[in-house]
Amino acid sequence: MGQITMEMLLDWYRQMVLIREFEEACQHLYEQKRITGVYLHLYSGHEAIAVGAIANMVIGKDHIITAYRDHGIALAIGCDPGATMAEMMGKRDGLSGGKGGSMHLASRRHNFWGGYAIVGGHLPLATGLALESQYNERGAVVISMVGDGATNNGYFHEALNMSGVWRLPNIWIIENNGYGMGTEVERASANPILHERAKGYGTHDLGRIDGQDVVAVYEAVCAAKEYALAYGPVLIEAMTYRYRGHGVSDKQYNTRLAQELEEWKQTKDPITILARRILAQDPQAQPKLDQITGEQHKVVEEAIAFADNSPLPDTLEELYAHIYVD
Repeated sequence: MGQITMEMLLDWYRQMVLIREFEEACQHLYEQKRITGVYLHLYSGHEAIAVGAIANMVIGKDHIITAYRDHGIALAIGCDPGATMAEMMGKRDGLSGGKGGSMHLASRRHNFWGGYAIVGGHLPLATGLALESQYNERGAVVISMVGDGATNNGYFHEALNMSGVWRLPNIWIIENNGYGMGTEVERASANPILHERAKGYGTHDLGRIDGQDVVAVYEAVCAAKEYALAYGPVLIEAMTYRYRGHGVSDKQYNTRLAQELEEWKQTKDPITILARRILAQDPQAQPKLDQITGEQHKVVEEAIAFADNSPLPDTLEELYAHIYVD
């Protein structure tokens, strides 16, 4: 792991602000019915995990896959904000041609494989991706984001077991935000220390990390990548918190203890934590941080305008495209 430079910190700040601005814009667009559908799962509060993890990837070589809370992953790995927003609105210029929507973002160019709506359904795919990398000696790792609720799903146990048996280059990152939908982890898991599940599957346990500190995430995933390429799978439990409900139509965040939510926002916000680190190293950096925030707000405004102007996928040819391989 090389030295973490100010340039890296500022770029991570830019990415995290972009994700926050994008997600909060999606909340408002959903309320305006410009983004439709039953669910829209926002990444606000989780930003440091995506940014810190993806900073270790060789884009186009390593792989990443996640579940339905996927917008932040798409933006952090470099997907165009306009195409991402167009997909939110179901437009032809979206990442998936407007036919996938919020939960089905993907980018072949970035080896970002989704975006899956079925809880835990992406985990066996992550094992398969790692098997392909190992079999063909590609030297690539597969990062898989796992919600805390999915760790009680059969897919989780099957995928980790196969990965452990074959010593595959998987990095499993549990994004533990404390709630599986509306149920506290302690009420749903007999052992709420989720990273300890690694032991049952011959997987290296890197323990719990502060998922609100992008530097801590970066360093943990850096160590995980080195281990996974040499010895096999690694599991990390990143402690985080979501600022919205499970989905935007879920009003859980209004009924959850207000004090708990406010504490996370005031003392554990990932963007604030990174800003403090930057200012501790360069007390004159505040104008630069303000500039970044303004720039990313404009990026999101331009993404919305792009999506608004993109046409709908409205032909039968588009409906049936990409179902079969040519």
